[in-house]
Amino acid sequence: MKNIRIGEKITRIPLIQGGMGVGVSLGRLAGTVAREGGIGIISSAQIGYREEDFDRAPAEANLRAIESEMRRARKISPEGIIGFNIMTALKEHADHVKAAVRAGADIIISGAGLPTELPALTEGSRTKIAPIVSTDKSANVILKYWDKKYKRTADLVVIEGPEAGGHLGFRREELEEYTRESYGQEIQKIIATVKKYAEKYDTEIPVVVAGGIYDSSDVKRVMALGADGVQVATRFVTTEECDADIRYKEAYINASKEDIMIVKSPVGMPGRAILNPLMKQVAEGWKIPHSPCHRCLVKCSPAEIPYCITDCLIEAVKGNVERGLLFCGANAWKAKKIDTVREAVQELFA
Repeated sequence: MKNIRIGEKITRIPLIQGGMGVGVSLGRLAGTVAREGGIGIISSAQIGYREEDFDRAPAEANLRAIESEMRRARKISPEGIIGFNIMTALKEHADHVKAAVRAGADIIISGAGLPTELPALTEGSRTKIAPIVSTDKSANVILKYWDKKYKRTADLVVIEGPEAGGHLGFRREELEEYTRESYGQEIQKIIATVKKYAEKYDTEIPVVVAGGIYDSSDVKRVMALGADGVQVATRFVTTEECDADIRYKEAYINASKEDIMIVKSPVGMPGRAILNPLMKQVAEGWKIPHSPCHRCLVKCSPAEIPYCITDCLIEAVKGNVERGLLFCGANAWKAKKIDTVREAVQELFA
């Protein structure tokens, strides 16, 4: 693997810390990863949940928090590479992108749908852009669209595989069909597709693999497939610098392999989370009472959802692990202790 160039900056290790909402990867975690030589990523999903007016004016609270969390990260790592993960599925996606650009984001990574308008929203700025793709088909669609409409290509591409945490870019049956070997072939197809556009634009487009990357053996595995770097999220939850409550981190440490399951998001997408009392009730068909809508996702009907994803993710990050939604990657059960970002990085690149 070689280091990744983002504008005028270059990593010391080919690592992106994956964005984790709500409130799991904020300024402290992102800044610390950037200080260690990787790319630190803040998640913009309901980032303003701690703001006093979040319940009354969530959109405004989120925009303020985008700026304040970037300042917090920059204080930790003034010269590091720091960016945002901004989901395409957010109602306020465009406003979040513009706010991240104003805040000085080095890069914006966007998935949960195809970020078709990302080039227009960042035009004229120094902020680099990266789509998240899960299949060669989705990589072809977004890169072809950007090529035709904007006459440009991606600055980086993140491949998020079926072992990732949170919302997944696969149907449930696809998750059951893919093996590491068969998905490895898909990764190589995506790398070949990205290379075609890199050659067309006479540039380098680093391809970073995410999903199930927990230790150095996983890094070596994707390196052998031709990846330029790795994106890691779950491994950083159980670090001292992670922005989540200690009880959230302990839930990972206490989880067994059998506790990690595929759940259905209120908006119909499959996701991976830790089984807890809340998820058992949802599986049994309960409808969980929720707060007034905080306008997070485009495809959501508050009157029909079985539970509110904003409410449950906020409960989790605050430490109410019985009533919260504990998104995690497939290897979360491997966590045995709380360590530091530096120790996690050394373990990944041992």
